[in-house]
Amino acid sequence: MSSRENPLADQNKLASSQLTDGMTVRREQRIREMASMRQQDIIVVLENVHDPHNIGAVLRSCDSVGVTEVIALYTEDFLTQETLDLAVRSKTSSGAYRWVKTRLITDVNECITYLRSKNLRLLGTHLHVESKSIYETNLTEGVAIFFGNEKVGLTEQVLEQLDGNVYIPQVGMVKSLNISVACAVFLYELYRQREQKGMYQNTELDPELYNSYLLNHKL
Repeated sequence: MSSRENPLADQNKLASSQLTDGMTVRREQRIREMASMRQQDIIVVLENVHDPHNIGAVLRSCDSVGVTEVIALYTEDFLTQETLDLAVRSKTSSGAYRWVKTRLITDVNECITYLRSKNLRLLGTHLHVESKSIYETNLTEGVAIFFGNEKVGLTEQVLEQLDGNVYIPQVGMVKSLNISVACAVFLYELYRQREQKGMYQNTELDPELYNSYLLNHKL
């Protein structure tokens, strides 16, 4: 008798596909695989970006390429934790907030100090300063990439602190991209470079990150 015809075998198979907390083995394995490929030396910083659609789309792109943290640098008085929370949990994020940590910082110097403590190179995406193509930039090293407000871009206070500036080559008349699109293009060039160097394979699993994901899967 095949297992398809054996109810007891089917019950045993079902039981073995679940963990004690109700998570399926397949789900747990997927979370473990995802956690092992995370790139924890990459941080995306959004300066005064508050459009829910843009923030949600950025989170999805970050999750897609293994970025674990996004900083909302909010220096405008009207931007609060509530602003960020509403954007993070918008439909556009498609639940990516479970897998990408968002951190609110309200002071530029505090943000820079935090990033420097992680030994990250600080890059901006400002159109009006000397810059280098993303395709000519080494993105296999630890980096924090800053994206500015939808209307005014990065502030002078941030620009003064950066190690460099990058741009996405374009041949159109407008010469600008929506912030979430620009972030996605940048991150997939980062992915391409890192994948070629094998940085998504044979990486060590971070137990703390893995355990946080096990908790987040129910959110």
